[in-house]
Amino acid sequence: MSDAPHLAPPRRRAPRNGVRAVAAVGVVLAIAAGGSYAAGFGPFARGDDGPDPAAMKQARAFLADWAAGRLPSAAGRTTEPGKAQEVLQSFTAGLDIEQPKLTAADDGTQEEADGALGVPFTARMPVTGLGTWTYESRLPLREQEGGGWKVDWRLSLVHPRLSDTEKFRLEREESTPPKVTDREGVSLVDDAYPSLAPLLGRLAGDAGGGGGPRGAVELVDRASGETVRTEASFGKKPDPATADRPVRTTLDATWQSAAEKALAKADGKNASLVALRVDDGEVLALANSPSSGFNRAASGTYAPGSTWKIVTSSALLLKGAVAPDDVVDCPKYLTVGKEFHNVETSEHPGATFRKDFTESCNTAFIGLRGKLDDGELGEVARTYFGVGQEWHAGIPTYDGSVPVPRDETEKAASMIGQGRVQANPLIMASVTATAVSGEFHQPSVTADAARDADAVRTEPLPGKVVAQLRALMRATVTDGTARVLADLPGEVGAKTGTAEVSDDQDNNGWLVAHRGNVAVAVVVEEGVTGGGSAGPVVHGLLSAVPEDPS
Repeated sequence: MSDAPHLAPPRRRAPRNGVRAVAAVGVVLAIAAGGSYAAGFGPFARGDDGPDPAAMKQARAFLADWAAGRLPSAAGRTTEPGKAQEVLQSFTAGLDIEQPKLTAADDGTQEEADGALGVPFTARMPVTGLGTWTYESRLPLREQEGGGWKVDWRLSLVHPRLSDTEKFRLEREESTPPKVTDREGVSLVDDAYPSLAPLLGRLAGDAGGGGGPRGAVELVDRASGETVRTEASFGKKPDPATADRPVRTTLDATWQSAAEKALAKADGKNASLVALRVDDGEVLALANSPSSGFNRAASGTYAPGSTWKIVTSSALLLKGAVAPDDVVDCPKYLTVGKEFHNVETSEHPGATFRKDFTESCNTAFIGLRGKLDDGELGEVARTYFGVGQEWHAGIPTYDGSVPVPRDETEKAASMIGQGRVQANPLIMASVTATAVSGEFHQPSVTADAARDADAVRTEPLPGKVVAQLRALMRATVTDGTARVLADLPGEVGAKTGTAEVSDDQDNNGWLVAHRGNVAVAVVVEEGVTGGGSAGPVVHGLLSAVPEDPS
């Protein structure tokens, strides 16, 4: 048998529940000391208080290359490049590790008994579909005769227990998860609702008594194949009392199906959509395009662009800093540290604040920045809209951020949903629901999450402010940038948004809307404009569903 790294043949063992599929990784390499040490020059022998900066730079570079999958480059930083590349490849591929995070410690570096410089690091290894395996190890570095430092290759640097006698094996335990249903008991399966595929297993595992994926990383004897110890376990054992009980969500099969089809109008661009009930925050539909992988609808971090003007308007209206009929000029350009402009450099001289809202005038809103204290926009977002608090929706979520601006330019940007303001469609659908009802309801996807709704503390918006916001959003549909929705039945209100990403990318397109008891938010990455890209998606959804959910 070759001494090169190899994947051992799968070993199958029947667990109590389900079938266990095994992937193994074996590394049968002798430990190589490798490299020469420059005699007389210890790593701390230069009169300074810490290790040689060149050594630390090499250590961090090796870890960065390994983490990024640049294995030839990582291996080239070692004393045994060929063996190092084989082992690193076998270790990460054989254990289904993706995008590891490897972090050198700020302290704890010390000279080891053999003269190498030992740099401690933390390894966070995401095992595909299971969870993250976290452990500590040490990276040995040795100064070379010709100058410079290299990682002194040895198996134990990959993991302290990896050796020429013991290796790791990944075991996956496949089980049948509980059925996941919509709010009416209709079964939700990933082939019919592809956007839900990444969520169904988690929902089953979290709410269904541990029915999600399970597995373990085990240390095994190379010769016998026997397990020496379990290094990491993933997933929960099923609770017999609840394992067969369906997991009921707040989703609505009709709305979810319509949402999946509506995203086809995003023309192949990355996009996501959330629709939720205004009166209780229950999510009716959550869809992503592409449907596999990252759940950008609930966990994405985007600048919300001009849809954020709903929150900015709320802050201004709450303190009486502006009224809908007040004249707030809308010039083409406004310089606040940098030049800001409107979409297509439009201008509306002598416009009212209502016109500024419906035409989404950036310069008018930026011109009102002095009406708000530096931290006031974030405080309003948190106090009335729950943004930035910790949500418990029943699925992983990013809950938004509105930091205090660091300077006047950043404050100007935050007025129009740029700068460091971050949100996603789940947040903006909730913002819309709060604006038109006056009361925040924590979004939820499961019944358990709905019961935790009181964890987020907010205050109701005054009735006058709610009436003003509803009128502004309705006018945006009838007379403004959301005219794409004007032909829909029912009283639809909306706000478009265009968010800059970078100089070499097209803007993201946003649109939020409400009709009856439903609020919707859509983002289309590089959609250029909200009305042009997100507008058809929202129109497609609302055209295919009842005016109001039951």
